[in-house]
Amino acid sequence: MDLIQLLIIGLLGLAVIVAGTIFLVRRRMLPPAAKRKELPAEPTPSGEEPSVEPGAGTDAGPAAPTLERPEAPTTRMARLRRRLAGSNNPLARGLLSILSSDRLDAEVWDDFEATLITSDLGVGPTQELTEALRRELVVDGVSDPAQAKAVLRRELLALVGPSVDRSLAVEGADGKPGVVLVVGVNGTGKTTTIGKLARVLVAEDKTVVLGAADTFRAAAADQLQTWGDRVGVPTVRGPEGGDPAAVAYQAVQRGIDDGVDVVVVDTAGRLHTKTGLMDELGKIKRVIEKLAPVTEVLLLIDATTGQNGLIQARVFAEVVQITGIVLSKLDGSAKGGIVVQVQRELGVPVKLIGLGEGVDDLVPFEAEAFVDALLSD
Repeated sequence: MDLIQLLIIGLLGLAVIVAGTIFLVRRRMLPPAAKRKELPAEPTPSGEEPSVEPGAGTDAGPAAPTLERPEAPTTRMARLRRRLAGSNNPLARGLLSILSSDRLDAEVWDDFEATLITSDLGVGPTQELTEALRRELVVDGVSDPAQAKAVLRRELLALVGPSVDRSLAVEGADGKPGVVLVVGVNGTGKTTTIGKLARVLVAEDKTVVLGAADTFRAAAADQLQTWGDRVGVPTVRGPEGGDPAAVAYQAVQRGIDDGVDVVVVDTAGRLHTKTGLMDELGKIKRVIEKLAPVTEVLLLIDATTGQNGLIQARVFAEVVQITGIVLSKLDGSAKGGIVVQVQRELGVPVKLIGLGEGVDDLVPFEAEAFVDALLSD
């Protein structure tokens, strides 16, 4: 083998070595290959699909929404004392002024009466309470503050009405649900209160259907459905601007079909001066009662409106038979005397009170707890 042949063989060997080196370098620079998809398992001899472990090889669907568990109504009363007590409540302020006075002269009693009237207690109840207190605190010579407070509590409790039945009539008959119709004017927070009422009923282990019969206010049905979804309560709704009576009818029919305990029907926030709208409210009640009796008609009143709330109450009472009052916004700034006056005007009890903006701030009204909160330090 001559020199030329050796040279050619050497060059070829060098070329092979260089080419191999370049190949290895480039391969290391490439991204790793994607993992090869596994073939699906073959079917079992019986032809059935093979079992799949949870989460293995499948896309998990959206998680089911977590339902809220509303606070039990009996545990809500602790907040009543905190919300109603304090110097912002004129009724509480007037009552405590009597207990703190060293001498009960005419000027003190005049100031006391003025404060009670300012709290929307009303002229009649104010005179009754003042006369009873003057008789016991002055004539009978009660001077001990603790004894005076006991007298004040007893007389005020008599005005509020401790023996009145304030239970909600939500029990139906003949296998039909109880039907609660909620009425009230614009701005009182009616739809929100109905959502809170649904939470009260769910906390009492009752099944509920909501009827969004306020078809005139934009997004009212959406708002009500949001409240219902949070506690697993279905909402029956219709098209915006549709017939409210038809929606109410469908809601009650749904309640009958599903065998629920209670159907709660929202209505439009009617201005009490609009006769046509008030007539329509009567129509809703008549249409519902083709399927089941309306067991409760709750009138929602904003406790801060005072005398205006009473005017509204009288007009609504002429259209539908009100069976109970719900007072919203009855916190430390409200005029607590309206509880007494509205009951006297309508002859129906306050059954529920709203204490604030929290989702569980709707509380069954209890006369003793209310009076004790007003007299708390």
